Amino acid sequence: MTRIIIRAVPERAEFIDYLKEKLPSAEWCFDQKRNAMDTFLRALDMAGDDPVVHMEEDVILCESFLSDLESAIAKRPTTLIQFFSMRSQDLTVGSRLDRNFLMGQCFYLPASYSKQIRAYYETWPNRRSHPTGLDTMVGDWLKSRKEAYWIKVPSLVNHRQCKSVIDPRRSSKRQSLTFRESNAL
Repeated sequence: MTRIIIRAVPERAEFIDYLKEKLPSAEWCFDQKRNAMDTFLRALDMAGDDPVVHMEEDVILCESFLSDLESAIAKRPTTLIQFFSMRSQDLTVGSRLDRNFLMGQCFYLPASYSKQIRAYYETWPNRRSHPTGLDTMVGDWLKSRKEAYWIKVPSLVNHRQCKSVIDPRRSSKRQSLTFRESNAL
């Protein structure tokens, strides 16, 4: 089974309890500095060279999450896979390759990718302009490699309607257009 590392802020106990029940073998990387990038970097360090699913605690899982996740990874074990998307193309095109990485709710990094992205952070030219933009950093890393990633449709997770801990001004209406708890479209 693929490792799952969940990034979390401790005050979201209800969300954490939900995921601990659904994903008892998941590993946890708790925010220590009120800094999303620091938490992501520590999650990347935890992953080391392993293939890992990186996830945030503010998600809802589809009923068949683990089996759907493992099936998608088995089909593309060497490709970064995004399991949450809220783009209109999800409805018209479905699963597809893409070159504009967005959102950090739930995605798979193949073996060695976490370590490579962690190293990239040290030289990432947008560190100052996007201090919490882990998706921007991952996207820039992919672009530097001229590498596409896979968007899995329907989304296997949905973003909860809640205030962002990073920036409370962000919209709470950042949900997938294809997520269904039963994943039956």
